[in-house]
Formats: sequence, structure tokens, C-alpha cells
Amino acid sequence: MELDLTINSIRRYEKFIKRVSESKMVWGLMNEKGWCICESNEYEDTEVMPFWSDEAYARQCAINEWSHNKPTSIPLDVFMNNWIYGMNEEGIIVGINWNAKLIGLEVEPFDLLDDLEDALKR
Repeated sequence: MELDLTINSIRRYEKFIKRVSESKMVWGLMNEKGWCICESNEYEDTEVMPFWSDEAYARQCAINEWSHNKPTSIPLDVFMNNWIYGMNEEGIIVGINWNAKLIGLEVEPFDLLDDLEDALKR
């Protein structure tokens, strides 16, 4: 079971890289107080900001305690040039294409930036 979750999380991460490098758009969840952020599933005392490659994926996670959030798009260049650096400075890691149970990869902002830059060069 654990291995399946890991494999699926890696697949969703790869899909994120491919989709956002094509669409030039990243999706987050936002409410009147700001962007969605939560505790890490993997690291103690660490916050995660989740992002998705598609509005529909983000909407699937706008349930339960996140039901007051709306999928909101961010242009990829703004995400890469501003958000990644801000998250890195604040010690926030990035949750990528989490499923509706809020399970998925958590990555360091600059690791994500490297993968996005590589995808955009292809």
C-alpha cells in the first residue's frame, strides 16, 4: 500500500511538471484570508503549501476543512520567479498534485524549480 502511494505521488509530480510547463499555469487554493497552507505529513514543524497542475485537481481538495477555498491560478513565470523564492526564504515546502486525501509529494522549492526549468528547456 505504502509503495503504491509513493508511486502514484511520483506519477502525479511528473504530471504536474509536464502540465504546468505546457499550460504555463499553476493552481493553488485560496480563501479570503490567503492561500492554503498546512502541516507537513513528512517533516516535523514544517509547513507545506500545496499546488496543482489543473483547476479540477485543486477543486477535488477544496473539501472538508478546505471547503471554503477556491482554486486560483498563478502564472508559471510568477510562480517560478517569486513564489519559489518566497517559500524557500520562509522554510515552506511545496506539496505537488496532492490527491483528495491530501497525500502527495512534498518537495523543497528549489528542487521543484530545477525540475520546472529542465522541463521548460525540452
